[in-house]
This record gives sequence, structure tokens and C-alpha cells, in this order.
Amino acid sequence: MIPAGALDYLRSTGLRPLWSAVHARLVRNGRLVTGRLTLTGLTDTQREAVGHLLGQAVGPTPTIKLADLDRRLRDSAAGTGLLGVVETVIGAVPDRRADADAESARRALLREHANAALVTAGLTDCPWTTLWLDQLWRQGLPARLPTDEVRRTVSQAAMTLGLTVGEQARTWSRGELAQRVTGSAHGLDDDSPLTRLVLRGLALALTGSSDLPQGAAQRRALWDAAGVASDTVATTVLTYGLRPLGNDWLRLRADSGAETHLTLREIRRLTPLRLHPQTVYVCENPRVLEAAADAGAAAAIVCTMGNPTTVTLALLDAIMESPDVRLLYHGDFDWPGIAIADRIMQRYDARPWQFMAADYRWAVAQAIERGTPPQPLIGRAAETPWDPALSTTMAQTATAIHEEAVIDRLLADFELDPSRNVTPQSWR
Repeated sequence: MIPAGALDYLRSTGLRPLWSAVHARLVRNGRLVTGRLTLTGLTDTQREAVGHLLGQAVGPTPTIKLADLDRRLRDSAAGTGLLGVVETVIGAVPDRRADADAESARRALLREHANAALVTAGLTDCPWTTLWLDQLWRQGLPARLPTDEVRRTVSQAAMTLGLTVGEQARTWSRGELAQRVTGSAHGLDDDSPLTRLVLRGLALALTGSSDLPQGAAQRRALWDAAGVASDTVATTVLTYGLRPLGNDWLRLRADSGAETHLTLREIRRLTPLRLHPQTVYVCENPRVLEAAADAGAAAAIVCTMGNPTTVTLALLDAIMESPDVRLLYHGDFDWPGIAIADRIMQRYDARPWQFMAADYRWAVAQAIERGTPPQPLIGRAAETPWDPALSTTMAQTATAIHEEAVIDRLLADFELDPSRNVTPQSWR
């Protein structure tokens, strides 16, 4: 403690420039009282005050050895050294090196906690998780939030990702998922720190992109791709010919040749969805299902209507719970269609339905024969693990073929009702 009289003297306005300059130097020195300091811009009053403290006359730009000033202060009525005086008069002198070491240690502990959260969530075998954490750390997540909040947010984000794209994945409404992870149905509302972390992880896991989705439509699409719906009744999946055991309503619609739109709520009420051993055909475009219905096809068909949404995945999940049911998939012969097909085939061990390189070559030849203007392939090329020759042939041919162009060929796989007025030829 500096005596009151000495403290009043040291706090005088004439000495204020000296202590401010010394404070800045000690910060740069890491609190070490070493080196020299040159003062500039002093008024006559300030120069006189500094000279009185040093016990000597000083010029317009005096140079002071910090060690000498430290000893003089210790021997004075202040009874403490330069660091003590400066911290009393100006404020604490941070130890930047120690602070940096402490922050580095804190970040390392938080990273260990994040890695443990990924293990708990069943995501350790997912290669994108390292990139996800690297991205969060580079963007300064540990620095922006208190330690406890970082731990909680990362743990909840990892849990959310595990429940959507990890080993524990299933379909959810967003409110249900938020309640499960955070205890609040609003825990995954847009623009929360947790939601931003989760969306970055979903983007990496599902698209390979590290960019956040822009706008509400892109966010909804990403949530849908992860099997998370905004609610359980707003969106539907288009079906035809499903005859689950013990459900007279769906069987009656199938027997009458009617298509059916199922909500997520209805699918959950139907689960477990028990089917006889059979093949269920999955297409991308609703025109395929429409043509099959008009032709009286005796087949069970599910249409993804583009990239499969949460409700579509929920139905396919329920269908695959029945033993001896297999899925056959057909989609557009373009790069987005290939990405959708790969997702369906990997998730359900589905098999291609006229979706091989030979089928693509046939479709291109038919388009040329009919004089159909060629459509260019757009987007990023994708692999076709079920038939590597398909992606190679598509890249070489550079022509997109949509499902509508091959409807008659697809319908040839079905047993058709000859009494129907609409024939496959009308769909060309």
C-alpha cells in the first residue's frame, strides 16, 4: 500500500504522461522493468514534475532507464517499485505472454472437450468432423463465448449432428430435436449460435461445403436433407400402391389406383409399417409415378420429388423395417440426380433401377433419334459407386437425361392394367 501522501504526489497531473508511457512499455515488456523510455511532447509543467521525481533537471525529450526509476521509487516514500506504482496510478499491466499461454491452454482443453463430445455423439469415424472443429476454432468460437458456454454449445451441436447424420440418425421435427438436445422446443431456432454451428456441420456432412446456407429456403433444404422437418404436417411424400398390413385406408387407396400424400405425422402413426416381401420402386420425378398410376401399374412406388425431404426419408426408413423388402431407385441422369441416387443407395442399400451406364447410353441414343435438343450437364461431377462407368460415360457425353424422357421404358418393368386409357407411349 502506498501511503496517501505519496500517492497524491504520484497521481499529480504533471506525472501522468510519464506513468502512461511507462504502462505502455511494461505491457510490451511483459511486465519486466527493463530498457529505456524517451518522453516527448512534455509541457514545461510536466517536464518540471518529471525532473523533480528524478532529482535532476530534464530536457524537452528526457530518456529514462526504467531500472533506475524502479530503484528510486523503492527507496522513496512510495515504498514500492515501478510496476506497483503504475498499476496503482494507471491500472493493471497485463502479462500478455502469460495471458496468451493461458488462452492457448484453455483452447486446447476446449478442443479436447469437443473431441470427447464427438465420440459421445458417435461421430468419430466421420472425416468431416475435424474440418468442422478446425473451422469453428479458426473463426474464434472459443474467444467469442465464455468457457462454459463454448462447452455447452459444442456438446449440444455434436449431439444434434449425431442424431441427424451420425450413427443415431433418424427423422425429427425441429421442435422435437431441439427439445431432445436443449430442453427447449426453441433451442434450434434460426440465428442462435447453436443453430449456426449445427448448420455448418450439416453442410460439411451432406454437401462437403463449409459455407453456411444463405436464406430461409437454403436452411430449410439443409434441414430437410438431414431428416429434420419444420413440423410434422406441412410437407408430404408422394406414394402409390403401398399396401401395409393392417391398414385398410392405404390398402383401399392402393387398390383403387389412387396416389397418396403422407405427412410425417401419418407416417409415425403407421409405424411400424409392415409390408409383404416385395420390391418398392423409388423415383425422383412425380411424372413417373403419375404415369404408373394412369397405366394401372401393379407396383409400390415412392417419389422423392427431387432431393428427399425429411418426410420422404421417414417413409423409406419405415418401409425398410419390413423384412425382405428391397428398394430400386431411378432418377435424373444429371449430376444433382446422381448425388440424390448415391444418397438413397448408400442409406438403404438400394439397387439401381435402369440407372446404369448402358441405360444412360440407350437414353442418349433415343434422344438423338427423336431429335430432342441435348441438355448440357450442369454442376459438380459425382461418382457412381454402383456403376463407375456411368459417371465416366456421363462426363464424356456431357448430356443430361431427365426421367420424363424414359418413362415408357420404366413402365415396361410393371404389370399394367390394359383397361386403362393412358398408355406409356403418351408420356414420351
